Amino acid sequence: MAMDVVILANGPGEITTWVKPVVVALRSQVADTANLRISVVLSPCPNATGREAEIARQYPEVDRVQAAQHFWPFLLRGKTADNWDWRDRGVVLFLGGDQIYPVIVGRHLGYKTVIYAEWFTNWTRWVDAFGVMNQILVDQAPERHRQKFTVVGDLMADGQNTLAGQAAAAQQLGLTDDTLLMGLLPGSKRAKLTQGMPLLLAIVDYIHQRRPQVKFVIPVAPTVDLSTLMTYADPAQNPFHAVFEAPTATLITPEEADLPYLKTAQGTQIFFWQSFPAHAVTSQCQLCLTTVGANTAELGALAVPMMVLIPTQQLEAMNAWDGILGLVVALPLVGKPLNILINRLFLAYLSRRQKLFAWPNIWAQREVVPELLGRLTAKEVGDRVLNYLDHPEQLQQMRHDLQQVRGEPGAAQKLAQLVLQFNDALARSELNPQKLNQTS
Repeated sequence: MAMDVVILANGPGEITTWVKPVVVALRSQVADTANLRISVVLSPCPNATGREAEIARQYPEVDRVQAAQHFWPFLLRGKTADNWDWRDRGVVLFLGGDQIYPVIVGRHLGYKTVIYAEWFTNWTRWVDAFGVMNQILVDQAPERHRQKFTVVGDLMADGQNTLAGQAAAAQQLGLTDDTLLMGLLPGSKRAKLTQGMPLLLAIVDYIHQRRPQVKFVIPVAPTVDLSTLMTYADPAQNPFHAVFEAPTATLITPEEADLPYLKTAQGTQIFFWQSFPAHAVTSQCQLCLTTVGANTAELGALAVPMMVLIPTQQLEAMNAWDGILGLVVALPLVGKPLNILINRLFLAYLSRRQKLFAWPNIWAQREVVPELLGRLTAKEVGDRVLNYLDHPEQLQQMRHDLQQVRGEPGAAQKLAQLVLQFNDALARSELNPQKLNQTS
């Protein structure tokens, strides 16, 4: 019987690595295309490029797309900007955003709700089914709702299987079988870039002087352009260059199709990779240096070894507090030393609690990938990197551990089965979310 599938998504990563494999899987399981209409509704995302709707419209499996600027009226009233019609039966499938969205949209449309979840689940009472990355999420769910959970695997692993261009990326970067490629992910927001760019510049110069055969690449976040990155790589505009003793760097933009790159005074070259997603490049890195955040989840999905850098020089130098503490540390004379003391106590608290920051570590509840927290220096980090390069078996063990933390591939097909079961169940007036586990 004919049904609608409404996919809720938000950022560029979700559109390319989650939505694409799922819509392909849905179409592959429904022989008569007239019986399945796929609509993609985008919600606002701080990391959005503005091209998400355009990308989704290019997928032949998708029938219609609503851009993020029309989301809030849709969430409140269930009406789209183009006044879409809706079939009697359907499923709202969550592939990015806030997990409350499918609950609200499902109520508006009278549809069943399915959430795909990697790290956590919410609203278990009101959601009809969850397709989750691995068994741990099932075990963490309230016992009375666990029958709603089905382990489908890792959607991001499916997304990387659909990517092409590794050979082209290797050619552009001049990679050979003997090349050691390191990825640098300084982040996309001001707070991270202020420290991240000069620290990474200092680290790569330190490594290049000792391993000149290593190549470096920055996969540029879709929300950042090269001119913005250069402001953080410029000692005249970023005082943290002096803190990290970072080298000066010049942006080289070749006239032909070659990649732009930074060149330090020591001759170190750092290439910029601006295609998104950048998995064609990051998947070929022997090691990545990254900040905390979604980067760690994406690298984990690709099983790329990483070191997570959390420098604290800026935290000690800045007034990062709000409310009463913010007023106190702003006082003349006593404010600055109090601010430094409070920040140091806060850092000591984090260290004592052994808090984990990287997503693979949070998930495994142990340090699968190293996290370096504190007043980091180029030598300290560089020596750790060189030790890994001298002991590739350690990088291989890290890669193996990351593969164990993430879910299995094949998630798109299983998630599509879970969604389409609702159509069959509505026709039969019965549903067993555990059927998928028994038959797959």
